Amino acid sequence: MIVVTGAAGFIGSCMVKRLNDAGYPDVLAVDDFNRPDKNRNLEGKQLWGQMHRLNFVRWLERNHTDVDAVIHLGARTDTTEQNVKIFNELNLEYSRALWMICAGFDIPLLYASSAATYGLGEHGYFDDHATIPQLRPLNPYGQSKQDFDVWVLEQTKNDPQETITHAGSSFLVPRSSFPWAGFKFFNVYGPNEYHKGRMASVIMHTARQIKATGAMKLFRSHRPDYQDGAQSRDFIYVKDLVDVLLYFLENKPAHGIYNLGTGHARTFLDLAVGTFHALGLEPSISFVDTPIDIRDTYQYYTQAEMGKLRAAGYQEPFIGLEEGIEDYVQRYLKEESLW
Repeated sequence: MIVVTGAAGFIGSCMVKRLNDAGYPDVLAVDDFNRPDKNRNLEGKQLWGQMHRLNFVRWLERNHTDVDAVIHLGARTDTTEQNVKIFNELNLEYSRALWMICAGFDIPLLYASSAATYGLGEHGYFDDHATIPQLRPLNPYGQSKQDFDVWVLEQTKNDPQETITHAGSSFLVPRSSFPWAGFKFFNVYGPNEYHKGRMASVIMHTARQIKATGAMKLFRSHRPDYQDGAQSRDFIYVKDLVDVLLYFLENKPAHGIYNLGTGHARTFLDLAVGTFHALGLEPSISFVDTPIDIRDTYQYYTQAEMGKLRAAGYQEPFIGLEEGIEDYVQRYLKEESLW
């Protein structure tokens, strides 16, 4: 069976859907299952069973021979939360426990990191292992993901190295005794994020605001080098993201920590305009101040360097922003239906 942690969440439920579509009906869904609006994401999906996350670590120790792989997507993802203890418990210590069991029993492990680890981008957005320990995240969420990435690299620092290449660039990656890979998710959008509230994608907020008011408000720039709406992100459609995870699950390429974006930054203004057009409307966009509680830790630009993922063998093109928005809005957001 395949285990997906965070299975009732946005990306986790899309991963379960992708596994089912690829012929994997035996999926163990791990989550806390305490929110009916979030649990709705698992409706209609094939599962071997469900398990509360607090019971899973001990269960995995006893039943490891039944598990073919663990896809660890469960985490506390609120970038405005300041309680470090919560992140240490849910994102760091829990992930370490899963790593130790998977490593001990050679169970393939894929896990979610985050582009939040890059902070202000002062070291660029390069996923080479030598750069990762230098990164300085801007919030406790990003720090918890950074701490786990650095810990993983410590566990594998004495492993033999291999070189993978793409377009003239070479990347050193560990050749560990068990298959593993971490992924720095950039800005993910798509169906099944309806429960996320403030943390949902700007596309979803745009569609809801348009339905309610006919207009959209974006965050104003508080930096002189960025115009209002020109803040940029590497937006990746969740369908592309789970395709990459499925590729690593089935092909087990070189171990390591990988960026998972598209390699192309787009502005929030592009995103909002695309959402209006997908709804068949002319844009009506204004700007409001970025909330004080996130203003000092707000990333103005992210763009994934994707050469390492390509060198690992994944060559499928990524869905363009306008195409992804149209699919999301037309097939899902209009009726807030699930994938």
